[in-house]
Amino acid sequence: MTTSRSAGEITGARRRPRGAVRDGLITAGLELARTGGPNAVVLREATRMVGVVPNAAYRHFADRDELLAAVCAAALRELAHRMAAGVARVRGGHGDPAAARRRLRAIGTAYLEFAREEPGLFATAFALPQRHAYDAPGDGTGPDLMPLDQLRAVLDELVDAGVLHPRRRPGIEYPVWSTVHGLAVLTGQGPLRDVPGATRHHLEKLTRAFIEGGLACAGGQALGRA
Repeated sequence: MTTSRSAGEITGARRRPRGAVRDGLITAGLELARTGGPNAVVLREATRMVGVVPNAAYRHFADRDELLAAVCAAALRELAHRMAAGVARVRGGHGDPAAARRRLRAIGTAYLEFAREEPGLFATAFALPQRHAYDAPGDGTGPDLMPLDQLRAVLDELVDAGVLHPRRRPGIEYPVWSTVHGLAVLTGQGPLRDVPGATRHHLEKLTRAFIEGGLACAGGQALGRA
């Protein structure tokens, strides 16, 4: 007699560790999103990739949108890791004006590179804005910082470095984010998606100059001298 699969989460005679199926489904969802965007994240296909029966997914996710929300959060974390890695490569101590400016540029560069290199994940990261926050819970100082936290940290450093005036700091992350995100969308799936690489590079330089010029006005110093 064939032994039934406990909770639908056993492949052959091997029982999966607790949490492995959920993690596997999210990983599978990321791979689906990477190649096909948010619409490609389907529960049945994810269970097939993991090697469990379809009903197993419903022990971890109530429906497809719940899986997609988890995949969205994972895509955002991957973007945040790219941004953090870019910042980490910049030399110079905290509060050094030139280093702080370079870290701001590294944040924007990593964001745009992620959108260009991983269009499926980039689209997925923002597919369900009503289902999750875009920053870390609490005060944004935990180990799992989201993209918005990364940007805020760099802007706070610009204040510490005397580049950005403290009175102009509150909320300035949103126009900065909007500018970079807008270019990522326009040159990704938007009307500028077919521009040559050289044109895209020029637009990115113009965007950085636009942001730095705005912050220079806010701080009374020229960011572009770094």
